[in-house]
Order: sequence, then structure tokens, then C-alpha cells
Amino acid sequence: MSKLTHLDETGAAQMVDISAKPATRREATAEGRILMSADAIAAIRAGSLAKGDALAVARIAGIMAAKKTSELIPLCHPLSLAKVSIDLLIDDEGVACAATVVTTGPTGVEMEALTAVSTALLTLYDMAKAIDRGMILEGIRLRAKSGGRSGEWRA
Repeated sequence: MSKLTHLDETGAAQMVDISAKPATRREATAEGRILMSADAIAAIRAGSLAKGDALAVARIAGIMAAKKTSELIPLCHPLSLAKVSIDLLIDDEGVACAATVVTTGPTGVEMEALTAVSTALLTLYDMAKAIDRGMILEGIRLRAKSGGRSGEWRA
């Protein structure tokens, strides 16, 4: 089992020292989906929700969340992000979301991609909850990452 880097030798939480790590291009893609009723899907598709264009708002929320990840996840480093893209796809069961985040730096952007997906999906819930309070968020996971010492990884 590998050593947990966010714990020191006494077991106390710590922010990892990345000062000696080289800056490299880092990219991560996360995905997830929200399942919802046919009525909620139809309203999102038609852009007829009382709160406005759910897909546009969710996309902006995901981008904002990626930029704020270090404020939400206690031991994450604040990063200068070069790119955040949020792809939303409506299907017969709900909306699938994929977020890709890119930076050049000494640490990866997996948490930023996961935070972006989670927040975009939560935003869709908020936008459509008047129609369907039983929506389900599922399958939130890291799909791929590249860069750094560990290189490429794909789910």
C-alpha cells in the first residue's frame, strides 16, 4: 500500500509540499450524470424552466467550481487553470456531464475536474427540482488524466 501523501508521519493532515516538483502540462477529465423524469428532461431540452437555461447555467457553474476547488477541498493547492470545458449531453434518462481541466504546473487537476462535474450536475438539480425532486446523481468519476510523474491514466 502506498503512503498517503496528505498525512505526515504522525498521521496529522498536511498540505503536500510541491515546491520541488517540475511544472508540466496536466489534464484531467471527469464524468457523471443526473437521472431525471421525462418532464424534467423535456423542460431542459425546451429551455422552459422557470429559472432559465439550465445547461448554460450548469456549464458556467462547473467552470466556476473548477476555479474554486482549493477553497472547497481543504488540502488542494490553488492552481492557475489554462482551460475548463464542460460538455453536457441530454438523453432519454437525463443529462451526462464531462469536464476537462488543463493547467501547467507542479500538481494535477483531477480534483478540479471532479468538482466541476459535481457542481454542474448539482446545478441541474437545483434548476429542475421544481419538476422532479427525485433526480439521482451517479457515476461521478475520473475518466482520464495525463501529465506529471505518474503520466497517463484512463478508467
